[in-house]
Amino acid sequence: MDRKMANRKLIRLSQLKNKLAAENLEEIDWVTFGVIVKKVTPQSSNNGRTFSIWRLNDLRDLNECVSLFLFGEVHKEHWKTDQGTV
Repeated sequence: MDRKMANRKLIRLSQLKNKLAAENLEEIDWVTFGVIVKKVTPQSSNNGRTFSIWRLNDLRDLNECVSLFLFGEVHKEHWKTDQGTV
């Protein structure tokens, strides 16, 4: 993990909203971790393509979640991922 995190900044999911408002994260090599705390049943968009929605949390502040929308190949590859997965 030390090798993977070298020269990267960890931003907790519960801090992401504040960091996005205060910093230009496009110029920083940053990572975040989250746990899938809720999965919505796959849905179809207006154009007929299927997608998934995951609610992610860092387990530090259970009131602060991030919604992650999975489309295309990412949806096809990961839609069966279990709730509770990091």
